[in-house]
Amino acid sequence: MTLTKLVSYTNEILSIDKFNDYAPNGLQLEGSNHINRLATAVTASLDVITKAVDMKANALLVHHGYFWKGENPTIIGMKKTRLELLLKNNISLLAYHLPLDAHPEYGNNACLGKMFGITTTEVMDKQGIGNIGYLDKPITLSQFAAQVSQLLSRQALVISAGNHPIKRIAWCSGGAQKYLIKAAAMGVDVYLSGEISENTVHEARELGVHYIAAGHHATERYGVQALGEHLATAFGIEHQYIEIDNPA
Repeated sequence: MTLTKLVSYTNEILSIDKFNDYAPNGLQLEGSNHINRLATAVTASLDVITKAVDMKANALLVHHGYFWKGENPTIIGMKKTRLELLLKNNISLLAYHLPLDAHPEYGNNACLGKMFGITTTEVMDKQGIGNIGYLDKPITLSQFAAQVSQLLSRQALVISAGNHPIKRIAWCSGGAQKYLIKAAAMGVDVYLSGEISENTVHEARELGVHYIAAGHHATERYGVQALGEHLATAFGIEHQYIEIDNPA
């Protein structure tokens, strides 16, 4: 298949024009127009690019690409090394940030909900970022945290806000701890995200909402995999997810 068709199709299903994002979504670096092997990863780091080269990928699709707002626009140092390796091997780079968080089927949050056995009933903002849903029956905070740690293969950091059980849950992958206040206003028992800040601890305790920080990388591994598998099936191409461990 062609790069043009891959980009057009992915842009459309992820509805990228609906998002006010921090970086460009879609094609960020043009390589070969012929695609038969697609690599996916969370972040377009040098380690990921090196593995994409080794697997002879024609395109790399990631959640965290380049050219973020406020980033130094010059192509020097680390950025030059990364881009040079992609260009030298004719590998296209596609990146989808908020659209891949929000998608109701292939999004990071949708995938987490499926893993945790939660049915999404609401979203937290108008762009569809952040999900809210219910468990079939209430469980304790320790039980839910243990399930999260096991499913994500990462020990979650847990802030208890009392002894109340968990049934109504809000979650948003990555660095979305700022949504805790909004989640509390929407009447949830626990809010889960990837990261935690110093103020998050105080907010959780004072708002009476349990907080779970399950890892930025760990909560954002699943959207790109689901999307990559969908694209492989839809277009008859090879797909391989590249995992580079990141404790953050």
